[in-house]
Amino acid sequence: MQTFAKIRENNAIYIDKTELIYKLTHEGSVYFLSRPRRFGKSLLIDTMSDYFSGRKELFDGLAIDRLESEWKKYPVLRFDFSNTKFEKLEDLNELIDLQLGEYEAAFKVSALTTSGKKRKNSLRLRNIILAAEKKTGQKVVFLVDEYDAPLLDTLVDSKAFEKMRQMLRDFYSPLKANDAHIKFIFISGITKFSQLSIFSELNNLNIISMMDEYASICGITEEEMQTQMRPEIENFAKSMGITFDQTCAKLKRKYDGYHFSEKSPDIYNPFSLLKALKEKKLKDYWFETGTPTFLVEQIRNYIIDPNLLETGLQAGEDEFNVPAEGNKNPIPVLYQSGYLTIRGFDGSKFLPYTLAYPNEEVREGFIKGLLKNYSGQEATAYNTVANTIINGFNSGDIESVIEAIKAYLCDIPFEAAKRDERFYSTIIFGVFYLATPFLVACERKTATGKADVIVETKTSVYAIEFKLDGIIEEALNQIDKKGYLTPYKNHRTESGKPKKLHKVAVNIDSKKKTIDDWKIVKG
Repeated sequence: MQTFAKIRENNAIYIDKTELIYKLTHEGSVYFLSRPRRFGKSLLIDTMSDYFSGRKELFDGLAIDRLESEWKKYPVLRFDFSNTKFEKLEDLNELIDLQLGEYEAAFKVSALTTSGKKRKNSLRLRNIILAAEKKTGQKVVFLVDEYDAPLLDTLVDSKAFEKMRQMLRDFYSPLKANDAHIKFIFISGITKFSQLSIFSELNNLNIISMMDEYASICGITEEEMQTQMRPEIENFAKSMGITFDQTCAKLKRKYDGYHFSEKSPDIYNPFSLLKALKEKKLKDYWFETGTPTFLVEQIRNYIIDPNLLETGLQAGEDEFNVPAEGNKNPIPVLYQSGYLTIRGFDGSKFLPYTLAYPNEEVREGFIKGLLKNYSGQEATAYNTVANTIINGFNSGDIESVIEAIKAYLCDIPFEAAKRDERFYSTIIFGVFYLATPFLVACERKTATGKADVIVETKTSVYAIEFKLDGIIEEALNQIDKKGYLTPYKNHRTESGKPKKLHKVAVNIDSKKKTIDDWKIVKG
């Protein structure tokens, strides 16, 4: 549920964020918050709307009930851009026109000039703000949900993007000029665009996206989950036939791991967590809602190393908490859309932040997205390959693994992507990674170099080196020379025996666009 009143009236679970809302509304007046999709931004804004509308009865027993004493009723103007696909400028203009029209009807304001022509959206908004204050005797509250949706839908089309930007900039322009008539402004979105792009006049905009004190304003913290949601987790544990602690550990690996500031608590994806507890299944719910178009387009424009996202990359805040438009680095859009999160912070370093996948759901979903984008094939294709890899390594039939990868590469459409070494590295790492439960590492670092792929099973370890138009013996010699198997010489099976070590060399022919030769040798 994303409607606060519906949650409260149905006595459903509400993770109480109202103390933070009270803090916001009493310590400032103009705010911006970015959070990934499906992270509770709409519910937060709906809760604010009911609070400013003076609906005291909905907040009975919550933190704000003991903090607030006045409960004034303010006119609330709420604009929602989250439920429309913006393909052309007319789509945006139509939505703004519709929402302005509703408030014009409520406050008896005409959209037309004396000559019968419709006014500009900015003038219509200005007139609504003034009329709302005059009618109610209170200043206006201005709330915006997913302000950036029109921009994200056109991010890779510079001409369309610029038209959307200009229309939005004009629409928001009355906010600064009518500051004396506005009580509170709160704007939410997924990504951070340049303040000059949209809100050029809001020089007092307070961006709280990376503030420790507001890190948990959206999402569910570890403490909130284990206390306020304990009965639901116990029911889930019972249905799975495992303990409460074991269930918490599974939920944590799957849906936890988000951090939005230096000292952020562990935060769970609320959409996935609630869906899992309701359906009593551990699934990739966040990705079932569909990877946003803008991210797919961004992936096509950048070279993305999946291993770097796996192990973590070092960054300064100016590399990821920056405007998304015109940025040739994929990190800002990956971080702001929730595919990367802050894994660690060390203030003593020049690049103090470590960014990585937050959890298993995001990791697996992103790799599947990369595979689909690079190969042009649906999930069923690489699911089949992954299954063959599992069976092949379990039985020691490496030939079947190589043949499966060979067939997969042959089926990739000619126009899918540029067939360079990065392309093949991404494809191969993806299908190997999805072949759980093996420990798969791509470009695994050793003291003297990087192995392309390391696969560790219960009984064996395989160092796999891929070459593009290379020589098999050179690949085998590289495994020896660089010592890719050295870290695994002391690895043991469950019975205590040393694991078998194997060197695997594979050559890909760029003209044939698939594997043409391979060899396996004991390590």
